[in-house]
Amino acid sequence: MNRISVSGVVLAVWVLVALSAPWLPLHPDRISLPAILDTPGMASWLGNDDLGRPVLDRLLIGARTSFWVAGCVVSLSLLAGTLVGSTAAYLGGRWDRVLVMLLDVFMAFPGILLAIALAGLLGPGIGNLVLALSLVGWVGFARLARAQVLSLKRREHVQAAQALGTPTTAIVRRHLVPLIAAPLLIEGTFAVAAVVIAESGLSFLGLGVQPPEASWGSMIRDGVRYLLVAPHLVLAPGLSLFLVVLSVNLLGDRLRDRLDVRGEQA
Repeated sequence: MNRISVSGVVLAVWVLVALSAPWLPLHPDRISLPAILDTPGMASWLGNDDLGRPVLDRLLIGARTSFWVAGCVVSLSLLAGTLVGSTAAYLGGRWDRVLVMLLDVFMAFPGILLAIALAGLLGPGIGNLVLALSLVGWVGFARLARAQVLSLKRREHVQAAQALGTPTTAIVRRHLVPLIAAPLLIEGTFAVAAVVIAESGLSFLGLGVQPPEASWGSMIRDGVRYLLVAPHLVLAPGLSLFLVVLSVNLLGDRLRDRLDVRGEQA
């Protein structure tokens, strides 16, 4: 199996676990004092944490958390960024200048630091986490949509639609968005990996998913204290995070090569 096939298997397992987790016989919050810091074995495949909770069960629930956060954030960011960027670029003039100024303000701050600041202001919780990451994530989609629309709005078919009196919203929806779908798809793929890392990072800092809900980031945070005596507490969520992010990036590279986005932009 090549690396693309392996990444596809990893992503398929991730999605399957995320969708089926509510119906699996999992007990991520069941405390068992005699099983505290138990190593992996037949009774518990990935061992138990500092409260005796099964690491495997919490790992699967953490997969669902990262999947739904990534799906919600990327969907909201893609929708908002594409709408704002493409509309401003098509209208041009002051609308485009305002968008460029707004993008410059957001780009002046590192994305993860801005997300930490927003999450701190909004407060911890998965809802506020999605909102904070969405407020940061739309910028990349808006920049890409704006650049693509600026290069397409002078095409003959767009000018023909304008001459026929087609409404602006219809032109953007029918003649521009389909042509920029491929670059946006690639951007969305890489955004999934970025959101998975950001969600884990914010949960590691205590600004994301709150106990007793499981998250890969919070599992790593809780396991760091016992790294020398129970390394499985960190290795299990850390390796899962690594495999998912690597697989998503490999998928994005494959899609970019298949759709030849770089060749079209060149």
